[in-house]
Amino acid sequence: MAAISRAQLLHHPSTFFSRLPYSHSPFSINTRRRKFSFSSLSCTSASASSASTNLPIVGDLLNYLNESWTQFHATAEAKRQVIAAGFHLLSENDEWDLKPGGRYFFTRNMSCLVAFAVGENYIVGNGFHVIAAHTDSPCLKLKPKSASLKSNYLMLNVQTYGGGLWHTWFDRDLSVAGRVIVRASDGSFVHKLVKIKRPLLRVPTLAIHLDRTVNTDGFKPNLETHLVPLLATKPEEAPAESKEQGTSSSKGAHHPVLMQILSDELGCDVDDIVNIELNICDTQPSCLGGANNEFIFSGRLDNLASSYCALRALVDSCGSPGDLSSEHAIRMVALFDNEEVGSDSYQGAGAPTMFQAMRRIVGSLANSYAGESAFDRVIRQSFLGMYQLEAFNCIIELFAMLLFRILLMLLLLINMNFQISGCVCILVACFTYLQLPSVVSMNPYATSGVTSFLFKEVAKLHNLPTQEFVVRNDMGCGSTIGPILASGVGIRTVDCGIAQLSMHSVREVCGKEDIEIAYKHFKAFYQTFSSIDRKLVVD
Repeated sequence: MAAISRAQLLHHPSTFFSRLPYSHSPFSINTRRRKFSFSSLSCTSASASSASTNLPIVGDLLNYLNESWTQFHATAEAKRQVIAAGFHLLSENDEWDLKPGGRYFFTRNMSCLVAFAVGENYIVGNGFHVIAAHTDSPCLKLKPKSASLKSNYLMLNVQTYGGGLWHTWFDRDLSVAGRVIVRASDGSFVHKLVKIKRPLLRVPTLAIHLDRTVNTDGFKPNLETHLVPLLATKPEEAPAESKEQGTSSSKGAHHPVLMQILSDELGCDVDDIVNIELNICDTQPSCLGGANNEFIFSGRLDNLASSYCALRALVDSCGSPGDLSSEHAIRMVALFDNEEVGSDSYQGAGAPTMFQAMRRIVGSLANSYAGESAFDRVIRQSFLGMYQLEAFNCIIELFAMLLFRILLMLLLLINMNFQISGCVCILVACFTYLQLPSVVSMNPYATSGVTSFLFKEVAKLHNLPTQEFVVRNDMGCGSTIGPILASGVGIRTVDCGIAQLSMHSVREVCGKEDIEIAYKHFKAFYQTFSSIDRKLVVD
């Protein structure tokens, strides 16, 4: 084997494949529910998990996670579920004719969904009770021109989306999923969802004898040159020109073998695929784990777990006759896209989607245009719960805290590989644990003393546990869509979440019981918040 410099290996990881003496080479929307069944995997599948737990919501969440490889699939599955529950689909382009007691929803960009149920006792001026979450997660996405050829291997150029732990994407069985725009036989263009369930891609690491210092110096991949998935082993012929000159096509931008795989899955001709928007996805199913099956191991827990619990709570809180008979407010779920990249998009929380919908709802129920005064009164009486899975993985590095860390190891959930605790705070009252959910963030973003009280009072009346979290003064803390929505028009907001380990990894961890309690808390919020809020005296 010819000599290869360490610099060459680090900056051109694909070049060594062809020089090794042995082969290292790998390789209209359907919203019907599909179960995963990988016989070669030892992880418990969603259906098996459902049977092994007394928490039905957990099994349903696993099914939802296994359906929802992308924000598009998550929204499509949410759409399927609310339609099955009797919610009526609205178009943002049409006039809305809404009635008290009605249940409605609309989608935007196939990746954002807003659903709401109108109380039968609603009168104009009453508020909205909203739970907001997001459908996107950190991932890799195909670049607009993904085709790449290195050392006789077909590879895909990808871009990072959000703040992911990108080293966790190496050496995983990956595939693609997302949205495709297809030319129909009548000349129109339709959106279709696609998901290639079999392992299709791999981002390989170097063997230890080719990078001997990785365990001491750390794994520090270059995200442009190293994070390049392998697709196939042989170069292809140059792609032919599109059959129709002057029309758009994705053939030249992507490997023909990838386009053929997509066309086979969609049942269309390659030339009919005019554009693709695909995520790289881990093929390992979501499952229960731990000695007592007390954890959920899955990708995209942030924030699909909150999205599903919120949607399910809304559906179940108004699914039976009479559930809305005593409600004076409007119950709403808002699931946004693009939270992981700042929310400033057409389908993100930075757009006025939710507030425009609120104004339209109030106007329709008033049977006339709702003036500014009426809408302002509605917002003053509204309440938003921004539910986000929270990561409390704070690395302790100060030698002076060594003794304190030993005490923490006796008290807290510890990730022993990195000496990371569920949360590291000086005050015991601020410790956060898995399996004790509904963490109220007391950081100075969207939460106030009033909104945290209202949130915790709902839990107290239903004997549900809560805990509080404040970030250390010497550490940074990420924000959420809570402040964006709170500052949009001035709606009362509480920022809260579920404790999580490995947040933004390709595989995340949360407590199984946390999901059940979060769902109960959401449902209790919809069912009892009106009565609690009326007791709060404001000067």
